[in-house]
Amino acid sequence: MKKLIVGLAFLVVLLGLTALTMAANTAQQTVTYEVTAINEISVSGDPTNLVVNTATAGSEPTADTDATTTWAVTTNESSKKMTGSIDSNMPANTTLEVNLAAPTGGTGQGDVTLSTTAGDLVTGIATVAESGLTITYTLSATIAAGVVAQAQKTVTLTLTDS
Repeated sequence: MKKLIVGLAFLVVLLGLTALTMAANTAQQTVTYEVTAINEISVSGDPTNLVVNTATAGSEPTADTDATTTWAVTTNESSKKMTGSIDSNMPANTTLEVNLAAPTGGTGQGDVTLSTTAGDLVTGIATVAESGLTITYTLSATIAAGVVAQAQKTVTLTLTDS
């Protein structure tokens, strides 16, 4: 019996030393991390040509509309808005409007006339990642515009603080 107790005591001491040896075999690292502001937008391409070329007799010309392009947004911030402007003003008696579908939680401002001054297109954008949002352009002209040669405007869309 004495041998059994001595044997058990030896086994306990041996296991204790093994545990201490294992406990001393560790290492530590410090991991530094951060998530920075992410504010990305993209568009699917250019819309088709807008051409005002019809009218009902006795009425102003019929506006032309294109809704073939889309936009996408990813932001991890709140209180954002999308603005839009063009690089130079439209010819007299013509109007270029844009209407952006709003992402979840945002508010679209409807048809907004584009000018060289940025106008709000979508407000209330916050922490969202969405794509396939429709962009609708409308070109309208009055009879007073006369004939306007084909031209281009560069539309600038900007995701900015509200």
